[in-house]
Amino acid sequence: MLQLGIEINDSFEGMAAPASGHIVGYAAIVKSLGLRVPSPQIISLITHASSRSEIGSWLLFPKAYHPTEIAGETFEVALYKQLVFAIKYEGINLLVFSQLAKWLNKEQVEKLVAIEPTGQYSRKIWFILEWITGEKTETAPDLSKRSYVKLVDETLQYSVEGEKSPRHMIINNLPGNRNFCPMVRRTELLIAYENEQLEEKKRDYLSGVTKEIIQRTSAFLLLKDSKASFTIEGESPKSTRAARWGKAIGQAGMHELTKEELNRLQQIVIEDSRFVDMGFRKQGGFIGEHERSTGEPIPNHISAKWEDLDELTDGLIAANNLMLNDNINAVIAAASIAFGFVFIHPFEDGNGRIHRYLIHHILAKKGFANNNIIFPVSSSILDHIDNYRKVLESYSQPLLDFIEWEETHDHNVSVLNDTKDYYRYFDATRQAEFLFYCVKDTVENVIPNEVQYLKRYDTFKAFLENTFEMPDNKVSLLVRFLEQNKGSLSKIKREKTFSIFTNDEVKQIEGTYKNIFERE
Repeated sequence: MLQLGIEINDSFEGMAAPASGHIVGYAAIVKSLGLRVPSPQIISLITHASSRSEIGSWLLFPKAYHPTEIAGETFEVALYKQLVFAIKYEGINLLVFSQLAKWLNKEQVEKLVAIEPTGQYSRKIWFILEWITGEKTETAPDLSKRSYVKLVDETLQYSVEGEKSPRHMIINNLPGNRNFCPMVRRTELLIAYENEQLEEKKRDYLSGVTKEIIQRTSAFLLLKDSKASFTIEGESPKSTRAARWGKAIGQAGMHELTKEELNRLQQIVIEDSRFVDMGFRKQGGFIGEHERSTGEPIPNHISAKWEDLDELTDGLIAANNLMLNDNINAVIAAASIAFGFVFIHPFEDGNGRIHRYLIHHILAKKGFANNNIIFPVSSSILDHIDNYRKVLESYSQPLLDFIEWEETHDHNVSVLNDTKDYYRYFDATRQAEFLFYCVKDTVENVIPNEVQYLKRYDTFKAFLENTFEMPDNKVSLLVRFLEQNKGSLSKIKREKTFSIFTNDEVKQIEGTYKNIFERE
């Protein structure tokens, strides 16, 4: 009999374990069967402890929880026990199920779902395998006396309201579809973010700000966010190009998400398309470097195969529509769709900025971003760029070991194996946690700081107008000079532009500036 439980001492798959014991659940299934997927983000470990606990990525359980394998039992029974444990305590891992469905033959599937044919976990396993493969089992149990159960445990993972499957007596509340369905675990951190009611906090704050300040804040933030999105990509666009993209961001939520809309957005992002094949890719793609002497690709991320883009993009758009019409949290929906898009990387160029646009789009569509003010999440992402890269790499790096590719004649990559499941069934928990952090930062810091700046600017401007009758263009120039030199007017700038001021007037201006702009 194939052993599905794995005994460890101090480490597993290169990770230090918090205790010795037996690996169970999805990680045990992946390791024992050699499924071609990265280790799950959470790993269950049966230990000598007397109670359940969670340490980082580890779920620790007492021996009483062990899905014990009994001598003489079939492989299917042992697998069933591990799957029941995994679904019950770890949630639904569609990527593992997708690879398991390829590993099992039809006879094994029939035996697996016949072990406890009317039980809720057996029905969940049965539903998932049929849902993923699109193939029905030959036999179906009589479930006429059974009640519907929700597929996704809402205490473990985020889900939608769902629709009933009478064949399985299951409510399919997966937050997506067969072609695209990331899952997000309901972690303590995400629950804490939700409980902060950030949307209400933003609305309450802006209710105390004048309409005129809100309008000006929105204009400033629009351009700031647009420039931030380019800076994240390592670009410094001309003001007209940044303003053009800022205008598109300002329209987030106004257009329905379609393939045509994605193409339109790329055309706005890529001003000079002479060096870019526009539209959905017709070749492989990767992010990374080239070896200097040979030009060989050194990927950090490998994009979805271009042959899979239609299926994946259709799935992403359908999942977007499903979540927009559901009460699922706006930030969770935005993380699933926006990060899913950038992982798929459907275009040759422009993916990163469109990915961040999709965050704006979904937050606006779900009513999170309103009050006639842009929600400048790219500015917060730029402020936390190292964490942003880590979140992207947490998805991309583990997959590199499972994607087979060869170099093309033009030093691109051509993927050789079937990879689409990696892009449609990923765990988006880390991405959701990062995005929620940026949303919180935007609500508590980015927007208030911009509002505060404009209020202080107006106070300083009033001082200059009342004291020197200074016109607006000179006020703007003077403020910029003072900002650049930490509140002091440099000798060069003074002699070149503001030589009219006396020494006493300069001291008065600098002192007033510091009193207004540098106070807590």
